Amino acid sequence: MGSVMTLVDAILFIFFLIIALGAPLLDAQTSLPSNMFPDILVRLNNLYTHEYGDYLVLEKPRFFVGLSWLELLFAWPLSITSLYGIVAGKSWLPTTCLMYGVSTLTSMVAILSEMVGSGKASEKLLLMYYPFLGFAVLAILRGLLPLSGKSNATATRTVLIWKKRA
Repeated sequence: MGSVMTLVDAILFIFFLIIALGAPLLDAQTSLPSNMFPDILVRLNNLYTHEYGDYLVLEKPRFFVGLSWLELLFAWPLSITSLYGIVAGKSWLPTTCLMYGVSTLTSMVAILSEMVGSGKASEKLLLMYYPFLGFAVLAILRGLLPLSGKSNATATRTVLIWKKRA
């Protein structure tokens, strides 16, 4: 079970790293004025938008701008925290993964429903967004399933000592 956890954590680490770098540099351009960013980042975002035909980034519908703010204020700090949790082997990592996964899954369902329902999204654009849906599910599973091989003996012993004293 330890090797599965290592593989899941490695996959999550890569995605959390992408979010930790991409959210403030590229996704923030959806909700903040573009003159706040260096020209190279604005050009990179325009290149992505035109290459994949991401009409949501171009048109900036209100729900999408709101989801961008959610990512900047909630999901981005969680991705950085989760990166630290993976590297340092923190016990609270499942909690941050669960929080991030649920938030991202909710956002991805809204975004993908709009794309599929509107008929405006190309297959290429959908293929760009679908991995984030899978990543959200993986983060939720990491938060819910006991993938760690660590024993719960310390917590049990503490409860028994507390009962003895009472």
